[in-house]
Amino acid sequence: MEKPTVYILHGDDTFAIQRTLEGLTAKMGDPAMAELNTSRLDGREATEEAVRSAANSMPFLAERRLVVLTHPFARLTSEPARERFRALLDGLPETTALVLVIEDSIERGAWRTLKRDHWLRRWMESAGKRAYYQLCQLPPQANMAEWVRKEARSRGGQFTPEAAAALVEHLGNDTRAAGLEIEKLLTYVDYARPVEAQDVEELSTQNGQADVFQMVDAMSAGNASLALNLLHRLLEEEDELNLFGMVVRQFRLLLVGREVLAEGGSAADFARGLAHNEFVARKTMDQARRFSQERLEAIYRRLLAIDEGVKTGQTGYALELDALLVDLARSS
Repeated sequence: MEKPTVYILHGDDTFAIQRTLEGLTAKMGDPAMAELNTSRLDGREATEEAVRSAANSMPFLAERRLVVLTHPFARLTSEPARERFRALLDGLPETTALVLVIEDSIERGAWRTLKRDHWLRRWMESAGKRAYYQLCQLPPQANMAEWVRKEARSRGGQFTPEAAAALVEHLGNDTRAAGLEIEKLLTYVDYARPVEAQDVEELSTQNGQADVFQMVDAMSAGNASLALNLLHRLLEEEDELNLFGMVVRQFRLLLVGREVLAEGGSAADFARGLAHNEFVARKTMDQARRFSQERLEAIYRRLLAIDEGVKTGQTGYALELDALLVDLARSS
């Protein structure tokens, strides 16, 4: 059976993208050999030759070689560059699995980057079985509670319907943050009984998220000292990965709130869209007014860059969050 040579993982659910990548790696067998036959490249930095070299390299004592390319469009800004990239995709050997990771966001009901008429979509249509496309989209708010229960079962535990609903009330449809909380809560009950709503209330990130809100408030007001104090207090109470997820979630909410404002929407519209109560929605939109859309997008891009830097061992979440808050407070 012919296997795809190009895998396109596209969407706004970074948790699902990461899990799919882990699944592809697991299929390669022995972890040591899999790592030896895996190349990870960032399209913003990798040269055209580096991508071509990795994609055409033969696997070592393995059936296939895995090449993961994030931000694949970063340098494909001209038609000649895109044409050469399409030729690369067409000529990939069967021993290569090239994974294009396209993190995207929805704007006014459509994907911002990989639009319907995008050149890569046209290539996919012509490629047939050589291309595999997977949409990794955040679940709708209404389906998130069931997502929580299914995820808990996949980890060998259980959530009551009330507990799942309570967690969604705190986290919305942020699958990454939810995954961290599910693991924490299942460990708390020692996998011996279902997680109850009371467990969620006792251990949930609600207080932490509230402090993150205050931290962003202080930062937007130019109060670097208070913002840093709140950050360091949170770092004493929260795992730094969990805290980073809360910061990302807050700025994602601010981006959505900013878009609602730009379209003339109200706090009630915002609350309905994300299943938050109107008080939280109103506070978030008040905070969003202090930022321009461009600034929020720049901050979000920086957060994504921080995440990638940490995953590649270049830095740490705590250090980068510290620097981010100082820079943002100074520019406020």
